[in-house]
Amino acid sequence: MVRKMSQRSRNTRARIVASAWKLFYEQGYANTTVEDILRDSATSKGTFYHYFEGKDALLSTLSTLFDEKYTELSNTLSPQADSFDTLMLLNRELFGMIENSVSLELLTRLYSTQLVTEGSKHLLDHNRVYYRLLRQIVTRGQERGELRKQMSSAEIVKAYALCERALLYDWCLLGGEYSLRAYAARMMPLFLQYIREEQKENINVDFDYHDSSIM
Repeated sequence: MVRKMSQRSRNTRARIVASAWKLFYEQGYANTTVEDILRDSATSKGTFYHYFEGKDALLSTLSTLFDEKYTELSNTLSPQADSFDTLMLLNRELFGMIENSVSLELLTRLYSTQLVTEGSKHLLDHNRVYYRLLRQIVTRGQERGELRKQMSSAEIVKAYALCERALLYDWCLLGGEYSLRAYAARMMPLFLQYIREEQKENINVDFDYHDSSIM
């Protein structure tokens, strides 16, 4: 019974978070009220304030939104697929979601607060769905000889997460002037090709941010 209530609680919180970020993207943060979020998420005021002190508290929940996306994706992944290809697929899908449903302004604000916060850096919480799923894929890839065993699974996961953060930071820094998903689809394999057990082909990349193929 406790487990069921815990799952229900997580679902309720996730529903509020998803509605909030959808409205932040559609209406802007300043123009979105708590009442808007309550209406969109079909949540009572008492329930909302049980989880959040107010609208500002939702700014720290973007990692929750990301983890919801990874949970959704984890149910569609083929265990037989090459692990490196699976990692690249996860990146494309997550970055596509960010590009199409997360305000660049709020993403920038989130990253800036994570840099200066003295408290918990929730984006680096290794108990997140994000890290658990990455560890599962990497471990399976190493067992099947698809990813290098000379590196630990923790080192590979760290390298992957570092590359994602670098690409997100660069996209924010440049004001979203290029397609995050398309550019990452070209750069992630280049950055991470060394984690593959066998590098079957050379990857040539044009570094021009303004290439029309990535806009």
